[in-house]
This record gives sequence, C-alpha cells and structure tokens, in this order.
Amino acid sequence: MATHTCFAASSTVVGLGTSTLSRSSSKSIPLTSGFLRPHVVPRNPLRLVGPPSVGKFTCSFERNWLRTDYNVIGFGLIGWIAPSSIPAINGNSLTGLFFSSIGQELSHFPTGPALTSDFWLWMVLWHLGLFLCLTFGQIGFKGRADGYF
Repeated sequence: MATHTCFAASSTVVGLGTSTLSRSSSKSIPLTSGFLRPHVVPRNPLRLVGPPSVGKFTCSFERNWLRTDYNVIGFGLIGWIAPSSIPAINGNSLTGLFFSSIGQELSHFPTGPALTSDFWLWMVLWHLGLFLCLTFGQIGFKGRADGYF
C-alpha cells in the first residue's frame, strides 16, 4: 500500500501541468518543405524610407468609394424598365417575355426550369441590361457631381 501512495503523490506528467521542461533542453528541428514559403518579414508598402521625422504618408483613396445614391437606383430601374417594355421582339417586350417565363416556370413550382427553357435567356438579357443601366447611371451621376461633364 505504501508504494501506491508514493506514486499518487508524484503523479504529475512533465510538460502538461508543470514547467519543468525548459526550452534549452528541447532541440528545435528546422522543418523545411517545398510547399512552405521561407520566412519573410512583412513590410508596409506605404512606409516612407528615411527618418521618422519626415512625416506620414496618407492615402487619398476615399473610404466611401461606392458613394451610394438612391437616385441612381430609382432612375436606373425606371430607365431600364421603360425601354425594355417596348414590344420589339415579335410584338412582345423583353420585360413581358421575362415575366411571362417566370409565370410559366412557377406553374410547375417544385420542379425548376429546364436548361433549354427560354426563362434563362430572358433572365440573363433582362438583368444584363439592368446592371448596365445602373452602372452607367452611377458613372453619369457621379461624373456630373464631380464636374467631369
């Protein structure tokens, strides 16, 4: 029984609960691999070379670079729906064809549209036109506000 109490008293595992292992006793093995990059010290590309008394480099890039304007969204949407509603495709408009294809695809709802469905053509064309209208609207509004034209 005495031997069991002796083991219970000194049952700490070296390295888990104590700091009896020192760094000097463990040898570090340099691991190299073709998949790992060599250690590179990160550097700041905006830091100026020279004494710190020269000054700071400030970036003039505007934080609010998108400069969201709800007028652009509203006028862009109206500016695309109006011309895309002109009946120019065999007496139908692009908006009408797109919305009717949505209705046709919703009629068999749990099943999605087939790859050969006209829905995909009308969806891509309608959204491409909308995004072009919004992009050019943003360029026009902000270009006008900044005095480019």
